[in-house]
Amino acid sequence: MSSGPSSGSSRERILGRVRQALADVPPSEQPGEHPVPRDYATQHGEHTHSATVGLLAENLADYRARVHRTEAPGLPALLARLLAERGARRVVVPPALPDGWLATAPVELVRDSPALTARELDSIDSVVTGCALAIAETGTVVLDAGPDQGSRRITLVPDHHLCVVRTDDQVVSSVPQALRRLAPARPLTWISGPSATSDIELERVEGVHGPRTLEVILVAGDPREL
Repeated sequence: MSSGPSSGSSRERILGRVRQALADVPPSEQPGEHPVPRDYATQHGEHTHSATVGLLAENLADYRARVHRTEAPGLPALLARLLAERGARRVVVPPALPDGWLATAPVELVRDSPALTARELDSIDSVVTGCALAIAETGTVVLDAGPDQGSRRITLVPDHHLCVVRTDDQVVSSVPQALRRLAPARPLTWISGPSATSDIELERVEGVHGPRTLEVILVAGDPREL
């Protein structure tokens, strides 16, 4: 950003417009006195829950995430197979990830903790987490640092993320529906496909800000008791 004479005058012009726009606001008025109407649509069309889950799978794949489906009892075997196919040997997991999820996977488990250094985390092959919810219309999984999700950094540094979504109670249609269920004071991480960006020539580059490989497992039933 420029720091020359023109930047100062630009700032003054912008602030001048803000002051002009606020000139007729009484000094005693508070922002909460004029709430913004939020009566917009909460989803596009009516869908059965099965169709909503199907839309989620379709949009996740459109963002280049790899999507898998299983019943709850089949989750451990599926996780073990996906980690083996990846060649993962060290896997970081949140502190409250159910023990049964990776009980049959021949990997070294590293529990997320503040003592885990960035260098140690960089040596991890994969991360396995749950999520707060998933949004079908945008193909997004949302993590809120809950006990089965851990700190944000464990889902950003390892190059391979396996994220488990319970289809019975964690899939919503739209962003407005998601916002009603999410706690705004929690640290939210919204993930739509593998980390990717484009350079000035619009060449796609993956893995710049997070994992290059995102695998989302849609689980029917409740795997929390495994």
